[in-house]
Amino acid sequence: MHIIRTAIAALALFAAPAFAQPAPGALSPAIDADMPALIALYRELHANPELSGAEVRTSARLAREIRRLGFTVTTGVGGHGIVAVLENGPGPVLLLRTDMDALPVTEQTGLAFASRVRATNEAGVETGVMHACGHDVHMAAWIGTARRLVALRAQWSGTLVMIAQPAEETGSGARAMLADGLYERFPRPTHAFAFHDSAALPAGVIGVVSGPMAANVDSIDVLVRGVGGHGAYPHTTRDPIVLASRIVTSLQTLVSRETNPLDSAVVTVGSFHAGSKHNIIPDEARLQLTVRSFSAETRQRLIDGIRRIARGEAIAADIPEDRMPEVTVKDEFTPVTINSEPLTQETSAAFRAYFGDARVRDVQPVMGGEDFGRYRLDGADIQSMLFWVGGVPQARWDEAQGDPTRLPSTHSPFWAPDAETTIPAAIAAMTVASLNVLAQR
Repeated sequence: MHIIRTAIAALALFAAPAFAQPAPGALSPAIDADMPALIALYRELHANPELSGAEVRTSARLAREIRRLGFTVTTGVGGHGIVAVLENGPGPVLLLRTDMDALPVTEQTGLAFASRVRATNEAGVETGVMHACGHDVHMAAWIGTARRLVALRAQWSGTLVMIAQPAEETGSGARAMLADGLYERFPRPTHAFAFHDSAALPAGVIGVVSGPMAANVDSIDVLVRGVGGHGAYPHTTRDPIVLASRIVTSLQTLVSRETNPLDSAVVTVGSFHAGSKHNIIPDEARLQLTVRSFSAETRQRLIDGIRRIARGEAIAADIPEDRMPEVTVKDEFTPVTINSEPLTQETSAAFRAYFGDARVRDVQPVMGGEDFGRYRLDGADIQSMLFWVGGVPQARWDEAQGDPTRLPSTHSPFWAPDAETTIPAAIAAMTVASLNVLAQR
């Protein structure tokens, strides 16, 4: 049924009426009127974060808000995901995404509404929980954008599919929603937008990247086996700590000596665990790696190189064949996010027309990951774009002289975006981007 509907919508693109884009600042009065309620929602969400896959309260709260606007709302998609659909005549099918999950971080911002939530993660470890990546800002702006587009529905034509996604931080939420029939049970998008708050831009500034903008992300475990024994008699052992240290050192050459300097790649060993006592050489050591790249070819070469180096160093250390290192690529892969060139250029022009050149910047891709890229990869005909909205308070930006390395980053316990500036800027940007798709075709 949705295939037929999408085909009809595609044919209707040529017959859809043209509407005027909003004039600079035209959205501000309505957004400003919404801000007290949206700031209250933002603070409520910030104070009550939930870990990936556990977004029960958050999902219910957003579902109530968007259902009030007249959307047809389905919950429980891919876990705690929400799909809200508003049909408004012939035209494109536009997907707007927010993410809902928080991080296992103990907040240290000092905000009056700071999170005091504690939870037990999947590893059974109790931890503080915080919206240290700004998903609370994303959700408030998502609701604000829905309000604007409902209020402006006489000025656009098409179908709006708004999704609230769980588990972005683990890279599994988009995959789960797609596997649960996102493109089969609901109108299949022709276009998709999302934004992310930025700790590298002043609050309210829009950052645009054309082409690849966020990296492939792989999590890799390396089990390094040795032959344990007494620390006083190392010659009777095969020390896995020394071997693992050699592996860590050699892995650095995958980027520094095996990757074209004009390409981008990261291999970081984020965890090294071994041993339990001063005078015992253990049987094994465990490494945890994060691996980043922009192309499928580079990704595979890095993974193959990790396996080669681990085995090669083990051979050099005279490790028996039955105790060779075990390299496991975790099922947490997040694919590269690529912004569609035509859509990005059109949207960037619309941003500049609305905000002015001073508030729109072309920025560099990042090696961070974003599973928003899956929505396009699972539909090659879909045009998609993820853009940045600066969150750094202007006074702090000025104090740091525009150097992001002197400021808290996202995922930091100190990250506190200027919500009063970032949220309205994000609403305006998402609304302008949406109207650029829905109102001119």
